[in-house]
Amino acid sequence: MFGYWPYCKNRRFLFAEFTGVGLAVAGLAVAGCQSPLNPGGVQVASPQKPAAAPAQVIDRPPRSHDLPPVAGPRLPTRAPAIEAPQQAAATTAVEPPKLPPPATSDTVRVGLLLPLSGRNAQVGRAMLNAVQLALFDFADQRLELLPNDTEGTAEGAAVAAQMAIGDGASIILGPLLARSAVAVAPAARAANVPVITFSNDRSVFGNGVYSLGFLPAAQIERVTRFAFTKGISRFAALALDNTYGHRVVDAYRDTLARLGAELVQVTFYDPYAQEFTEPVRILADYDHRRKALLEQRAELEAKDDEVSKMALKRLENLQTLGDLPFEALLVADGGERLQSVAALLPFYDIDPAKVRMLGTGDWDVPGLGKEPALVGAWFAAPPPSARTDFVKQYRDLYGAAPPRLVTMAYDAAALVAVLARTEGGPDFTAAALTNPSGYWGRDGVFRFRPDGASERGLAILQVGRNQNKVISRAPDTFQAAIN
Repeated sequence: MFGYWPYCKNRRFLFAEFTGVGLAVAGLAVAGCQSPLNPGGVQVASPQKPAAAPAQVIDRPPRSHDLPPVAGPRLPTRAPAIEAPQQAAATTAVEPPKLPPPATSDTVRVGLLLPLSGRNAQVGRAMLNAVQLALFDFADQRLELLPNDTEGTAEGAAVAAQMAIGDGASIILGPLLARSAVAVAPAARAANVPVITFSNDRSVFGNGVYSLGFLPAAQIERVTRFAFTKGISRFAALALDNTYGHRVVDAYRDTLARLGAELVQVTFYDPYAQEFTEPVRILADYDHRRKALLEQRAELEAKDDEVSKMALKRLENLQTLGDLPFEALLVADGGERLQSVAALLPFYDIDPAKVRMLGTGDWDVPGLGKEPALVGAWFAAPPPSARTDFVKQYRDLYGAAPPRLVTMAYDAAALVAVLARTEGGPDFTAAALTNPSGYWGRDGVFRFRPDGASERGLAILQVGRNQNKVISRAPDTFQAAIN
């Protein structure tokens, strides 16, 4: 497990080593943090041998914690600058791991469960970096962070949750993966410790477990409604033949039913396939349309009149004959597989100039427009302007752009830090967490519903060759949200 981190406001933090995307958590110490909770500072080390690199020092200037009155509590749009790491004294020692000191009456302990080792360690460590930035911005010296490594497994997550609860955590942030969230939930519920997970698996939501995950159903509803308002009424879907793909299609079907639009065709494909020709060919009804074209050409070639010759000339550049039965196509996938699938669409005469491509939040990545078939496509995602300052701050400090998911960790930590400073003591009750006005974070406005799912203000983006463009703004408040 990772260890224990008491947070001290406006103090100096010693980091044993920085890597390109975040901390190589070989040792973490708090220096110059003199308080009844942490006399002299508490040092933390990972189970591995500390790195030989000299410690780094980061100083953070003071800042006000007043929150602008926007849609309820608002997490700031610009974080204060953090000075570049400076050289620490070479004699700084890293002590063996220590158990957390006994909590006092005003100590607020927050468990953090992330995959700091294993296959998802890079994302986990980047999320830890984001949590640290949020606490620099918001927390006071009463807040103490208890980071624990889930190792990217359900078993590791269950152990990490038990350790956090045993160490007195009042609330838990994480874990990242769905199976880990399922493993954490029973112990947290039994101890009456709320959880803000980063998973979007609805099976674990509710009864004290909340999700900041980006929910596909909300993204599907937003982009489908937008397309409907633009006069599109006949829709199709090309989706993965797995749990995710079927859930996306179910949400798509439900939204279209509410709108009175038509889902005319759904084609699923194997997520483990190496090539996707057959499902795209089926979706395009290519064989039937190709046959119709060849038959029409043969019929016209048999005639010798000028009208037939002109008609034949018009067919020269066509691949198929006949229109598709849908006006918009949702492609529920992302990454390299999306690029491979999209490249096949025009090859089998699904013309992006005639069929509007629709996507999910998986499309919210740079460089999507390198695939010509996706240029002009629409998808729903948090407003990119909301996270611009965070990305710059993170890049300046850690030397690399953050993975897309880390804003969830920042917003979760910032929210908990704000609620920990509530007048009368920390308030992690369901009423506080589900504030109907919501909060403004690094991904725009968000709030938790009583069922544990999160709602977000989503924008509509259009894929460009070099950069995506917002064509429908995200609401700034939930009162302004599109119904």
